[in-house]
Amino acid sequence: MSGLLSRLPGIGEKSAMRLALAMVKADPEYLRALSEAIGSVHAQLKQCRVCCDFTSDEVCPRCADARRDHTTICVVSQPQDRMAIERTGVFRGVYHVLHGVLDPLGGVGPGDLRIDALLARLHRDPSDAAALPGVEEIIVATSPNVEGDATALYLSKLIGPLGVRVSRIASGVAVGGELEYADVTTLHRALEDRRRL
Repeated sequence: MSGLLSRLPGIGEKSAMRLALAMVKADPEYLRALSEAIGSVHAQLKQCRVCCDFTSDEVCPRCADARRDHTTICVVSQPQDRMAIERTGVFRGVYHVLHGVLDPLGGVGPGDLRIDALLARLHRDPSDAAALPGVEEIIVATSPNVEGDATALYLSKLIGPLGVRVSRIASGVAVGGELEYADVTTLHRALEDRRRL
């Protein structure tokens, strides 16, 4: 069991062993509930048809919220990055989750990311009066490392010609750091001091 647990992100061999031993000692009812929750995760969660974040509905609560600013999209690499930014309480736009970043050495190219879904959100029919307002700004909030920067530059070159402003979060997040580990103040500053690409 510890071998399977150690395959989870952030779980090393020692942590996996501690978890396995904790499960051996755990209440059988708790283990049954945990097993059912793990087994049903694929059936209960799917990707939002708009932003590609995980949700239990067809459209996630953020995309469905008319009070949010749908003219500004914050592009993140993973759902946990969206969660980190959302915890700041300052961003009132909507999100788009790429589910990765460009990493040629790791075999991740543009076709492996949810870039097509992002581009589809930028094209709206101007004759449709019921449509949401067009997107005015894309904020690229990928981690400030080589892969995150490459993804930001790629998106900027792809989206810039469409007449949509593309900005990058400021460097309040440490270079080489991961967004999900940044504190609320740092993320707040990074969003407020974003710059155009």
